[in-house]
Order: sequence, then structure tokens, then C-alpha cells
Amino acid sequence: MPGTVLLLAASPVGKGCLVDAASVLPVLAAVDPAVLSGAETANVVELADPLDPQAVLTRLRAAATAPGPLTVYLAGQLQLDRRQHLPHLALARTTPSTVRYTAFPWHWVREELRLRPPGTTTVFADLHADTESWQQLAGQPLTAGDGVTLYGHVAPPPPRRTTAVPAYMKSLATILRSGYHPAAEELHQHALARSLGEGGRPGIVLAARARVPVAPDPHADITAAVQAGRHGQAAALAAQWEQAAVRAYGPASEQALHWREVGADLAMFAGDPVRSCRSWLAVAGARLGAGQSPDAPAVEAAVDRAHHQWGLIRDAARARELGVVLADLRRRVPGRREGALEHIRQHLGELGAGAAGVAG
Repeated sequence: MPGTVLLLAASPVGKGCLVDAASVLPVLAAVDPAVLSGAETANVVELADPLDPQAVLTRLRAAATAPGPLTVYLAGQLQLDRRQHLPHLALARTTPSTVRYTAFPWHWVREELRLRPPGTTTVFADLHADTESWQQLAGQPLTAGDGVTLYGHVAPPPPRRTTAVPAYMKSLATILRSGYHPAAEELHQHALARSLGEGGRPGIVLAARARVPVAPDPHADITAAVQAGRHGQAAALAAQWEQAAVRAYGPASEQALHWREVGADLAMFAGDPVRSCRSWLAVAGARLGAGQSPDAPAVEAAVDRAHHQWGLIRDAARARELGVVLADLRRRVPGRREGALEHIRQHLGELGAGAAGVAG
């Protein structure tokens, strides 16, 4: 089965830039795709200094849903948003005051990779942290999820008025180009040693191997059913696990909400935006009802996904029905995209939904 490779290099334009992330892309692109992925053949997606976090999300989501192994090579810099102090990958337009809206939240990486079969995903990361991120990472190291292998290096802020280079990632690519193709952990160790030996700055080493469950994994069975086109079977399996979680932990538990989210994703994979939108709206409502903050990452993600699926609904009556619910929810959860509520009002007006019902 062919693999998928995502090459992502991002850093802000101007004086806020800590690292010339995109400089590593020509070196990575010169490596054979099969070598980058560890599979016999591979599809490569390259993102150089992207502007929009939603565009990055779209590419990551597409890569995460592709069958076969996935390898992500990520170079860039980390910054914290001022409201929740969560790490973000800074993009081209990111400034310290706009991190929340112009950067890519690190937790979106975990969110998009969570449904992949454990052990099929590897992330290599070469990151430079700003001062605030560096201080936080000392006590809260980055992770990519239990089922994902994460290797890499986080460097401290470079000296003032200097721009660092992604030494770890360049060393990794150089090793692969040399014809030596070790396993991921050995490759990581060689790249780390080589980069430090050539003047790279010591920092935080990322080394987390995927946890592959010994017991049968329901996610693997669901993923296999989706990849085979058996969407009804996948949805039924998720529903069974949700019912079991409700009985064991309660309807508002994280375990039950997780399986609701899986069901919403499965509806998306099946091409059913109505069911997917309705499910994400229910998840958001349940999280808010359980006392979670409107700007909690899981709440925002649920509303954003409901909004995205709503935009794909072609049945005008269903779109009007769900749009009114979505507009009410957007008032409480505005999210990171400016003008989200206005977009709903405008689209409802085009649908003839009686926009007065969502005004105010």
C-alpha cells in the first residue's frame, strides 16, 4: 500500500521569524518519496510557509485519512496564544498578538491523527520555541497522541537579531540522501548527533514511540471498514462502543463523547454532511452542557467541524434547519475564524431561511 508524506515548513515573515524553516524543503524534496515514507511508493504533499491555518488543517486531514503509512516532516517555530497559553505552529502572518487566529494549534495535530491505526504514523519535528513556549515546554512536553511516533528536537530561542536554521531536519534529510535508510528511531538518533556536532543548539529531545495495543483495537476495525467502503458497518461499530461508554461512564463522559466524535467523523467519510453536522452540534452542546468553556479546544473543534460540514449540505431544508442551530451555537463559541457567524447569516439568507431568525 502506498504511503503518504507531508512536508510542512512554516515561520512568520519579518522580525518575528526565529528560524528559516522553508530552507529545509529543497533538501527533503531531493529525497526519494519511497525513502521518506519507508513504503515502496508514496505520495508527497509539500506546504511551504502557508498563510492560513485552515489550509494546513485541510492538508493534514487529507493526509491523515489516506490509507497506508503516514510520515510528517515538520519544521517551524512554536508560540503560545495569549488566552489559553497553548502551543501553536507559527505561520507566515503570525505575530505575538494574533497567534490564536493566524497560527496552527499543536493540539490540532493530535486531533487529526487520533483515528489512524496505532503504529502507522510517524512525525519528525524540528522546532524553535519563543521564550514563552520554551519556558512552558520544560514542564509540558509536546506529544502527538498515543498511537503516533514522534521524534525530533525543540531548540531554545536563538540569539537576538539572528535567524536559526532547521539543523536537525537538514541532518535527517542528508542522512536519507546518502543512501543509509535506518529505522525511524535510529534515524532520529543519527540526525540528532549530527546536528549537534555541526553546531546545532542543545534543546528538548522529542522521542515518543507509538503505543500499539495488544488487545484488539476498535479503531483499527473501524478504520478497516471505512477503507473498504463499509461505512454502515463502521458507524454501527462506533455506535456500539458509544453505548458501552455511556453505560460505563455516563453520557457526558469523555469516553462517550469520544465515540460520538468518531461517529461524526465517520458520517463525513461516508459523504453524509447532514448526519456529520448534526453529530458535531450534539457533541458541542454536550461539552458546553457539561460545563466546558466555550473556548476549550474540544468545544471549538466540534463547532468548527459542524460549521464545515454544514457548508457541504445541498438539501436546502436541512441546511436551514441546522443553520439556525449552528448560528445560535456560534454566538456562544465564535472560534478562531473571524466572521464565522456572519458567514452563517449570509448563507441562511441565500437559502431563504428567514435571516431575521438568526439576527442579533
